[in-house]
Amino acid sequence: MANIEEKVEDLVKNKIEDLGYELYDVEYAKEGKNYFLRIFIDNQKGIDLEDCEKVNDGIMDLLDKADYIKEQYFLEVSSPGIERTLRKEKHLNSNIGKEVEVSLFKPIENKKKIDGILKDFTKNEIILEIQNNEITLERKNISLIKTKYNWD
Repeated sequence: MANIEEKVEDLVKNKIEDLGYELYDVEYAKEGKNYFLRIFIDNQKGIDLEDCEKVNDGIMDLLDKADYIKEQYFLEVSSPGIERTLRKEKHLNSNIGKEVEVSLFKPIENKKKIDGILKDFTKNEIILEIQNNEITLERKNISLIKTKYNWD
């Protein structure tokens, strides 16, 4: 599925930028019996429903003509949200020094979720600072990394 995500990203990136938005991410997923193509967009002022409609209308013909996805799917265009999933190197780079929440496949010290400051990362590891201590997590044990918003 990642191959479809990369193809779609390459296909729609310029059109989305021409419309005045940043392409944050592309996700293609099967949920139950349905397939979903999710396009996450962003810009300085934030994203509202009209922005999503504008991008949806702008890329639909491109997607139909390219015909990368043979299955019937639902197209969703949205904001990445306040607490954003960090799937790509560019996402991690732009969040160094910020608080993140890391979800793990296997618990470490009986914890499947760890909050900390993203200090650095490599292809194989994520380094977090937690209460002035650094810990290193293997990326193969990480199911999800997302930004953490302080709701207080």
